[in-house]
Amino acid sequence: MEAAIDIIGFIDRQLQVWETARNNYEALNGVEEKTFAAGNATLKVQFNPARIVSSAAKVDAKSLKERKCFLCEANRPDVQEGIEWGKYTILVNPFPIFPRHLTIPDRNHTDQRIAGRISDMMRLATVLDGFTLFYNGPKCGASAPDHMHFQAGNKGFMPVEADMKKADCHVVKQTDRSRLMIAEGLAQPFFLIETKEVADGSRLFEELLSVLDIPEGEPEPMLNVLCNCEDGHWNIAVFPRKKHRPDCYFAEGDDNLLISPASVDMGGVFITPLEKDFRKITVDDVLKIFAEVCLNAAELKEIAKRIK
Repeated sequence: MEAAIDIIGFIDRQLQVWETARNNYEALNGVEEKTFAAGNATLKVQFNPARIVSSAAKVDAKSLKERKCFLCEANRPDVQEGIEWGKYTILVNPFPIFPRHLTIPDRNHTDQRIAGRISDMMRLATVLDGFTLFYNGPKCGASAPDHMHFQAGNKGFMPVEADMKKADCHVVKQTDRSRLMIAEGLAQPFFLIETKEVADGSRLFEELLSVLDIPEGEPEPMLNVLCNCEDGHWNIAVFPRKKHRPDCYFAEGDDNLLISPASVDMGGVFITPLEKDFRKITVDDVLKIFAEVCLNAAELKEIAKRIK
Protein backbone atom coordinates (compact mmCIF):
# COMPACT_ATOMS: atom_id res chain seq x y z
CA MET A 1 0.00 0.00 0.00
CA GLU A 2 1.34 3.44 -0.94
CA ALA A 3 2.04 6.04 1.74
CA ALA A 4 -0.73 8.55 2.37
CA ILE A 5 -0.24 12.16 1.28
CA ASP A 6 -0.52 14.99 3.82
CA ILE A 7 -3.38 16.46 1.86
CA ILE A 8 -4.96 18.35 4.76
CA GLY A 9 -1.78 20.36 5.33
CA PHE A 10 -1.59 21.07 1.59
CA ILE A 11 -5.18 22.35 1.46
CA ASP A 12 -4.67 24.51 4.53
CA ARG A 13 -1.52 26.06 3.05
CA GLN A 14 -3.33 26.84 -0.21
CA LEU A 15 -6.24 28.50 1.58
CA GLN A 16 -3.86 30.72 3.53
CA VAL A 17 -2.51 32.29 0.34
CA TRP A 18 -5.36 31.92 -2.18
CA GLU A 19 -8.06 34.47 -1.41
CA THR A 20 -10.63 33.32 -3.98
CA ALA A 21 -10.50 29.73 -2.79
CA ARG A 22 -10.44 30.76 0.88
CA ASN A 23 -13.55 32.92 0.45
CA ASN A 24 -15.41 30.11 -1.32
CA TYR A 25 -14.51 27.57 1.37
CA GLU A 26 -15.56 29.99 4.10
CA ALA A 27 -18.83 30.52 2.22
CA LEU A 28 -19.58 26.80 2.68
CA ASN A 29 -20.35 27.65 6.31
CA GLY A 30 -23.39 29.54 5.03
CA VAL A 31 -24.50 26.96 2.47
CA GLU A 32 -28.08 25.87 3.11
CA GLU A 33 -29.04 22.23 2.89
CA LYS A 34 -32.22 20.23 3.16
CA THR A 35 -32.68 16.49 3.48
CA PHE A 36 -35.28 14.13 2.06
CA ALA A 37 -35.99 10.49 2.81
CA ALA A 38 -36.75 8.25 -0.17
CA GLY A 39 -37.27 4.71 1.09
CA ASN A 40 -33.86 3.36 2.16
CA ALA A 41 -32.10 6.36 0.66
CA THR A 42 -31.18 9.75 2.08
CA LEU A 43 -31.13 12.62 -0.41
CA LYS A 44 -29.73 16.08 0.22
CA VAL A 45 -30.08 19.33 -1.69
CA GLN A 46 -27.42 22.01 -1.29
CA PHE A 47 -27.84 25.69 -2.16
CA ASN A 48 -24.33 26.61 -3.34
CA PRO A 49 -24.15 29.77 -5.51
CA ALA A 50 -20.44 29.35 -6.31
CA ARG A 51 -21.21 26.15 -8.24
CA ILE A 52 -22.94 28.12 -11.01
CA VAL A 53 -19.50 27.98 -12.70
CA SER A 54 -19.88 24.21 -13.13
CA SER A 55 -23.67 23.81 -13.36
CA ALA A 56 -23.97 26.32 -16.19
CA ALA A 57 -20.71 25.44 -17.93
CA LYS A 58 -20.86 25.37 -21.71
CA VAL A 59 -19.37 22.09 -22.83
CA ASP A 60 -20.12 22.15 -26.55
CA ALA A 61 -17.15 21.83 -28.91
CA LYS A 62 -17.23 25.50 -29.97
CA SER A 63 -17.22 26.82 -26.40
CA LEU A 64 -14.41 24.49 -25.35
CA LYS A 65 -12.29 25.56 -28.31
CA GLU A 66 -12.77 29.24 -27.53
CA ARG A 67 -11.81 29.13 -23.84
CA LYS A 68 -8.47 28.42 -22.22
CA CYS A 69 -8.38 25.14 -20.33
CA PHE A 70 -8.39 25.98 -16.62
CA LEU A 71 -6.84 22.59 -15.74
CA CYS A 72 -3.69 23.13 -17.80
CA GLU A 73 -0.77 24.33 -15.71
CA ALA A 74 -0.12 27.31 -17.97
CA ASN A 75 -3.62 28.67 -17.41
CA ARG A 76 -3.97 28.13 -13.66
CA PRO A 77 -3.77 31.06 -11.22
CA ASP A 78 -0.18 31.75 -10.14
CA VAL A 79 -1.17 31.11 -6.52
CA GLN A 80 -2.52 27.62 -7.28
CA GLU A 81 0.04 24.99 -6.36
CA GLY A 82 -0.14 21.25 -6.90
CA ILE A 83 1.20 17.94 -5.66
CA GLU A 84 2.61 15.74 -8.41
CA TRP A 85 1.46 12.13 -8.23
CA GLY A 86 2.35 9.87 -11.13
CA LYS A 87 0.98 11.45 -14.30
CA TYR A 88 -1.50 13.57 -12.32
CA THR A 89 -1.39 16.79 -10.29
CA ILE A 90 -3.47 17.11 -7.12
CA LEU A 91 -5.06 20.57 -6.84
CA VAL A 92 -7.40 22.37 -4.48
CA ASN A 93 -10.77 22.93 -6.19
CA PRO A 94 -11.54 26.66 -5.73
CA PHE A 95 -15.29 26.14 -6.19
CA PRO A 96 -16.00 23.54 -3.50
CA ILE A 97 -18.97 21.34 -2.70
CA PHE A 98 -17.11 19.44 0.03
CA PRO A 99 -15.35 20.96 3.07
CA ARG A 100 -12.20 19.64 1.38
CA HIS A 101 -12.50 19.34 -2.38
CA LEU A 102 -9.75 18.35 -4.83
CA THR A 103 -9.37 18.28 -8.60
CA ILE A 104 -6.79 15.83 -9.98
CA PRO A 105 -6.01 16.48 -13.66
CA ASP A 106 -3.65 14.59 -15.93
CA ARG A 107 -0.54 16.70 -16.45
CA ASN A 108 -1.17 16.51 -20.21
CA HIS A 109 -4.12 18.08 -21.99
CA THR A 110 -5.92 14.90 -23.02
CA ASP A 111 -9.63 14.17 -23.32
CA GLN A 112 -11.76 13.00 -20.40
CA ARG A 113 -11.79 9.19 -20.69
CA ILE A 114 -12.03 6.56 -17.95
CA ALA A 115 -10.81 3.53 -19.95
CA GLY A 116 -7.52 2.25 -18.56
CA ARG A 117 -7.58 4.64 -15.60
CA ILE A 118 -9.65 2.94 -12.92
CA SER A 119 -6.48 1.52 -11.32
CA ASP A 120 -5.17 5.09 -11.00
CA MET A 121 -8.44 6.06 -9.32
CA MET A 122 -8.19 3.14 -6.90
CA ARG A 123 -4.58 3.91 -5.97
CA LEU A 124 -5.42 7.57 -5.45
CA ALA A 125 -8.19 6.48 -3.08
CA THR A 126 -5.54 4.81 -0.92
CA VAL A 127 -3.09 7.73 -0.79
CA LEU A 128 -5.81 10.35 -0.23
CA ASP A 129 -6.87 9.06 3.16
CA GLY A 130 -10.37 10.18 4.14
CA PHE A 131 -11.42 11.04 0.59
CA THR A 132 -13.78 9.53 -1.98
CA LEU A 133 -12.65 9.82 -5.60
CA PHE A 134 -15.11 10.52 -8.40
CA TYR A 135 -15.16 10.72 -12.18
CA ASN A 136 -17.62 12.65 -14.33
CA GLY A 137 -17.94 11.51 -17.93
CA PRO A 138 -17.58 14.15 -20.67
CA LYS A 139 -21.38 14.39 -20.98
CA CYS A 140 -22.15 13.55 -17.35
CA GLY A 141 -21.21 16.65 -15.41
CA ALA A 142 -17.60 17.30 -16.38
CA SER A 143 -17.07 21.03 -16.85
CA ALA A 144 -13.72 20.29 -18.55
CA PRO A 145 -14.47 17.34 -20.85
CA ASP A 146 -11.40 18.22 -22.89
CA HIS A 147 -8.95 17.56 -20.02
CA MET A 148 -8.81 14.25 -18.15
CA HIS A 149 -9.34 14.66 -14.41
CA PHE A 150 -10.70 13.05 -11.29
CA GLN A 151 -12.10 14.87 -8.29
CA ALA A 152 -12.13 13.97 -4.60
CA GLY A 153 -14.07 15.06 -1.54
CA ASN A 154 -14.56 14.13 2.09
CA LYS A 155 -15.42 10.46 2.54
CA GLY A 156 -18.92 10.02 3.95
CA PHE A 157 -20.22 13.35 2.61
CA MET A 158 -22.41 11.66 -0.01
CA PRO A 159 -25.33 9.69 1.47
CA VAL A 160 -24.98 6.80 -0.99
CA GLU A 161 -21.70 5.83 0.67
CA ALA A 162 -23.64 4.75 3.78
CA ASP A 163 -26.88 3.86 1.98
CA MET A 164 -25.23 1.27 -0.26
CA LYS A 165 -24.92 -0.95 2.82
CA LYS A 166 -28.74 -1.10 2.80
CA ALA A 167 -29.04 -1.78 -0.93
CA ASP A 168 -30.43 -5.00 -2.33
CA CYS A 169 -27.37 -6.31 -4.18
CA HIS A 170 -27.48 -8.99 -6.88
CA VAL A 171 -24.16 -10.56 -7.87
CA VAL A 172 -23.41 -10.37 -11.60
CA LYS A 173 -19.88 -11.80 -11.50
CA GLN A 174 -17.61 -12.93 -8.71
CA THR A 175 -13.95 -13.83 -8.29
CA ASP A 176 -11.97 -14.87 -5.22
CA ARG A 177 -11.33 -11.25 -4.26
CA SER A 178 -14.01 -9.20 -6.03
CA ARG A 179 -17.72 -8.96 -6.76
CA LEU A 180 -19.59 -7.04 -9.45
CA MET A 181 -23.18 -6.45 -8.39
CA ILE A 182 -26.32 -4.49 -9.22
CA ALA A 183 -27.39 -2.38 -6.24
CA GLU A 184 -31.13 -1.74 -6.06
CA GLY A 185 -33.61 -0.40 -3.54
CA LEU A 186 -32.19 3.11 -3.24
CA ALA A 187 -33.15 6.28 -5.11
CA GLN A 188 -31.22 5.13 -8.18
CA PRO A 189 -29.82 1.70 -9.13
CA PHE A 190 -26.15 1.30 -10.01
CA PHE A 191 -23.38 -1.22 -10.51
CA LEU A 192 -21.19 -1.82 -7.47
CA ILE A 193 -17.75 -3.42 -7.50
CA GLU A 194 -16.35 -4.61 -4.18
CA THR A 195 -12.73 -5.67 -4.36
CA LYS A 196 -9.62 -6.29 -2.28
CA GLU A 197 -7.20 -6.02 -5.19
CA VAL A 198 -6.49 -3.23 -7.68
CA ALA A 199 -5.82 -5.54 -10.64
CA ASP A 200 -8.92 -7.67 -10.02
CA GLY A 201 -11.21 -4.67 -9.48
CA SER A 202 -9.78 -3.00 -12.56
CA ARG A 203 -10.50 -6.07 -14.71
CA LEU A 204 -14.12 -6.19 -13.56
CA PHE A 205 -14.56 -2.48 -14.22
CA GLU A 206 -13.07 -2.69 -17.71
CA GLU A 207 -15.29 -5.66 -18.46
CA LEU A 208 -18.35 -3.70 -17.38
CA LEU A 209 -17.21 -0.65 -19.36
CA SER A 210 -16.83 -2.78 -22.49
CA VAL A 211 -20.51 -3.83 -22.48
CA LEU A 212 -22.05 -0.44 -21.76
CA ASP A 213 -23.68 1.27 -24.74
CA ILE A 214 -21.85 4.19 -26.32
CA PRO A 215 -24.19 6.88 -27.68
CA GLU A 216 -23.71 7.71 -31.33
CA GLY A 217 -21.01 10.32 -31.78
CA GLU A 218 -19.72 9.98 -28.22
CA PRO A 219 -16.27 8.67 -27.22
CA GLU A 220 -17.30 6.52 -24.25
CA PRO A 221 -20.39 5.29 -22.39
CA MET A 222 -22.15 7.93 -20.35
CA LEU A 223 -21.35 7.31 -16.69
CA ASN A 224 -20.32 8.62 -13.31
CA VAL A 225 -17.99 6.71 -10.99
CA LEU A 226 -17.39 6.91 -7.22
CA CYS A 227 -14.47 5.10 -5.58
CA ASN A 228 -13.22 4.87 -2.02
CA CYS A 229 -10.99 2.57 -0.01
CA GLU A 230 -11.27 1.43 3.59
CA ASP A 231 -8.72 -0.94 5.15
CA GLY A 232 -7.64 -2.33 1.78
CA HIS A 233 -11.20 -2.83 0.56
CA TRP A 234 -12.46 -0.76 -2.39
CA ASN A 235 -16.03 0.14 -3.29
CA ILE A 236 -16.52 1.36 -6.87
CA ALA A 237 -20.02 2.61 -7.71
CA VAL A 238 -20.77 2.97 -11.43
CA PHE A 239 -23.81 4.96 -12.53
CA PRO A 240 -24.58 4.43 -16.24
CA ARG A 241 -26.38 7.44 -17.72
CA LYS A 242 -28.75 7.96 -20.61
CA LYS A 243 -28.94 11.74 -20.52
CA HIS A 244 -26.62 14.65 -19.77
CA ARG A 245 -29.07 17.19 -18.40
CA PRO A 246 -32.76 16.74 -17.47
CA ASP A 247 -35.58 18.55 -19.26
CA CYS A 248 -36.04 20.90 -16.30
CA TYR A 249 -32.56 22.37 -16.99
CA PHE A 250 -33.82 23.76 -20.31
CA ALA A 251 -37.43 24.50 -19.28
CA GLU A 252 -38.73 28.02 -18.92
CA GLY A 253 -40.65 29.71 -16.16
CA ASP A 254 -41.70 27.75 -13.06
CA ASP A 255 -40.66 24.45 -14.65
CA ASN A 256 -36.99 25.47 -14.78
CA LEU A 257 -34.49 23.88 -12.37
CA LEU A 258 -30.83 24.65 -13.13
CA ILE A 259 -29.50 21.23 -12.15
CA SER A 260 -26.79 19.48 -14.16
CA PRO A 261 -26.32 16.10 -12.42
CA ALA A 262 -22.81 14.78 -11.92
CA SER A 263 -21.18 12.29 -9.56
CA VAL A 264 -22.02 14.17 -6.38
CA ASP A 265 -25.69 14.26 -7.37
CA MET A 266 -25.52 10.53 -8.14
CA GLY A 267 -24.11 10.19 -4.64
CA GLY A 268 -27.23 11.78 -3.19
CA VAL A 269 -26.27 15.47 -2.88
CA PHE A 270 -28.06 17.63 -5.46
CA ILE A 271 -26.42 20.97 -6.09
CA THR A 272 -28.61 24.01 -6.73
CA PRO A 273 -26.64 27.20 -7.53
CA LEU A 274 -29.85 29.28 -7.68
CA GLU A 275 -31.87 30.03 -4.54
CA LYS A 276 -35.19 29.79 -6.38
CA ASP A 277 -34.44 26.17 -7.23
CA PHE A 278 -33.37 25.30 -3.69
CA ARG A 279 -36.59 26.72 -2.24
CA LYS A 280 -38.97 24.89 -4.56
CA ILE A 281 -37.27 21.56 -5.27
CA THR A 282 -39.03 18.52 -3.82
CA VAL A 283 -38.10 14.88 -3.34
CA ASP A 284 -40.36 14.07 -6.31
CA ASP A 285 -38.29 16.45 -8.47
CA VAL A 286 -35.09 14.69 -7.42
CA LEU A 287 -36.49 11.23 -8.12
CA LYS A 288 -37.82 12.40 -11.48
CA ILE A 289 -34.37 13.68 -12.44
CA PHE A 290 -32.79 10.36 -11.45
CA ALA A 291 -35.36 8.47 -13.55
CA GLU A 292 -34.71 10.75 -16.52
CA VAL A 293 -30.91 10.73 -16.58
CA CYS A 294 -30.05 7.27 -15.14
CA LEU A 295 -30.65 3.76 -16.39
CA ASN A 296 -33.28 1.86 -14.43
CA ALA A 297 -32.84 -1.55 -12.76
CA ALA A 298 -34.31 -3.47 -15.70
CA GLU A 299 -31.87 -1.77 -18.09
CA LEU A 300 -28.93 -2.57 -15.80
CA LYS A 301 -29.98 -6.22 -15.72
CA GLU A 302 -30.04 -6.33 -19.52
CA ILE A 303 -26.50 -4.94 -19.56
CA ALA A 304 -25.44 -7.51 -16.97
CA LYS A 305 -26.51 -10.32 -19.34
CA ARG A 306 -23.71 -9.24 -21.72
CA ILE A 307 -21.03 -10.01 -19.14
CA LYS A 308 -19.55 -13.49 -19.53
